[in-house]
Amino acid sequence: MELRHLTTFVAVAEEGSFTRAADRLHVVQSAVSAGVRTLERDLGAQLFDRSTAHVALTDAGRALLPEARRVLAAAAVARESVELVKGGLRGTIRLGTMQAQGMRAFSVPALLAAFRVHHPDVDVQAVHGGGSLAMADELRDGSLDLAFLSLPERRPAGLTLTLLGSEPMMLACPREHRLAGRAGITLSALAQESFAELPPGWGTRMASDRVFAAAGVRRTIAFEVNDTASLVDFVRHGLAIALLPPSMAAGTDLAFVPIRHHAPLFETFVAVPSDRRPSASTRALLQTLKTMTDQQARFAAAPNGDLSP
Repeated sequence: MELRHLTTFVAVAEEGSFTRAADRLHVVQSAVSAGVRTLERDLGAQLFDRSTAHVALTDAGRALLPEARRVLAAAAVARESVELVKGGLRGTIRLGTMQAQGMRAFSVPALLAAFRVHHPDVDVQAVHGGGSLAMADELRDGSLDLAFLSLPERRPAGLTLTLLGSEPMMLACPREHRLAGRAGITLSALAQESFAELPPGWGTRMASDRVFAAAGVRRTIAFEVNDTASLVDFVRHGLAIALLPPSMAAGTDLAFVPIRHHAPLFETFVAVPSDRRPSASTRALLQTLKTMTDQQARFAAAPNGDLSP
C-alpha cells in the first residue's frame, strides 16, 4: 500500500468523482482509476460503487477513509519535521471557522495575517462549514486540522477544546416589543413567541435548544436561516425574537433582555482532534493564537489598557 494510492483514494472519496479527483491531483483520469484499482487489489476489497453517475463509497471504502486520512496526516507530520530541520516550515492547514459575527471573541483574519509574517510558506485553507457540529465531525474524520467553533459541551468525544471567549445569550427583540423593557425574563414567558433561529448544529442554536429542553419549554421556530445577519434582520423587522449574544447584533437598535435561570452561554473554542498529533504547521498556528490571546488578556488586565513598562 503506497501513500500516493491513499492520496488518490481520498481525493476520489472527497470529490465524489474520478474526473474531479484527477483535476485536483493534476493527473490524467486513467492514472486515478489505476491507482484506485491497485489499492483495491492490495486490500482485496472494492472501495467505490461505480454503478451510478456519482461515485459512492462502499462499506469498505467508508471504513478506510478516516484511517487513510490519519495515515496521510502522520506522513505530513513526518515530512514537516524534516522541513523544520532544513530551516523552513511548509505544509497545508485546513481550518474551519464560524461566521464573522460568531467570532467577535477573536479575529481569525488578524491571526492568519500574524501567522503569515513568520510562516509565509504555509498554506492555510480557511473554510466556513455547515456549523459547529459539522466542523466537529470533520475534525474527527481528518477533513479539518483545527477549527473555531461553539459547542454546548466542554469535553466532546475525540476533540480537545481551548476556550477563547464566553458571552451570555439574551432575548433579542425590537425596542417596541412588549418584552423589551423587562429587567429580566424566564424562558417559560417566551413559549408563545415566534423565534428566528440558525440551523441545527450551529452554536447559538445548540445552546438555545439545550436550555429550552432543560427548562421543559417548547418554542415555535418560525424562521430558520443560515446567516446571523438575516436572523437579526427578521428580529429587527418584528417578525420574530431570538436568543443571541449581544455582540452578534452590535450596531443594531435591538433591545436585549437578560434571561433568568437557564441562561444560555455562547462559548467560542479552538478545537483539534485528540487522537492524533497536530502537524508542525498546525502547532505553529496554535502557538501564534496563544501569543495573541495572551497579549489580549494582558491588555484587558492592564490599567487603561496600558502595557508600557
